[in-house]
Amino acid sequence: MSDWHKSSYSGGTNECVEVREHSTGADVRDTQNRRSGHLTFSGLEWRAFVDTLHSTSE
Repeated sequence: MSDWHKSSYSGGTNECVEVREHSTGADVRDTQNRRSGHLTFSGLEWRAFVDTLHSTSE
């Protein structure tokens, strides 16, 4: 499992999310509320999310 890293989509603000990719998908958490836990996405869900971000940012 990879380490947590700040999402490149968070920009320069303090309103950030962190992502941790792993062999079965990815986990996402709020950097300001790490103790609240994280959301886990399957590989298919994560790929669909990332693809949607890329298609809407063009």
